[in-house]
Amino acid sequence: MTYTRAIGIGAGKILYWIVRMLALSRIHPNVLTFIGLLINIYAAVLLASGKFFYAGLVIIGAGLFDMVDGRVARETQQVTRFGAFFDSVMDRYSDLALLMGLLVYYANINRNFYVVLTAVVMTASVMISYTRSRAENVIPLCKAGFLERPERIVLLIIGALFDRMAPVLWVIAVLGNITVIHRMMHTWDVTKAMDLAAEQDARQAKEMSASTAGH
Repeated sequence: MTYTRAIGIGAGKILYWIVRMLALSRIHPNVLTFIGLLINIYAAVLLASGKFFYAGLVIIGAGLFDMVDGRVARETQQVTRFGAFFDSVMDRYSDLALLMGLLVYYANINRNFYVVLTAVVMTASVMISYTRSRAENVIPLCKAGFLERPERIVLLIIGALFDRMAPVLWVIAVLGNITVIHRMMHTWDVTKAMDLAAEQDARQAKEMSASTAGH
């Protein structure tokens, strides 16, 4: 057994017992989701004050709640459509809170360029989620792109813990907007194929109708 697999098994067991204890405590999964938001807001305060390392640790703690709320919901048979919706909304607030913390930090030290860069990252983060939700109103699924929320959070943690936030923001800004463009192109391809299929079906139906009328 490799070290990484051993670590993965150990972490899985720890997570299992955390979920079990939370399930036995009868705490509602939505409460766990909201606690995760509050922890991220605290992390945002730390970011705003320039305490990046501690903020990174707190974000990791918030991530634990993000991992267990859904598992607790399944364990306690409290999976609901609203729960999934609520979790998604709280995730968006958490993301924006962290980036607002960075906006405040860069504004306080008069780094206007990085204020703008953080705003670009904030816009990309919102648009990544928006393009998926909007696309899935017209196509079955839109998970194209490679900078989902977990990747963005991991990057922010790395930037905070290792004091490399500036390059991390560049990475998220570039790859985030590439992800948005990728999802737009994917949606274009799928909707184009759907429109062509609909036209062919309409044409075939028309031909069949004409053939039936001829008889």
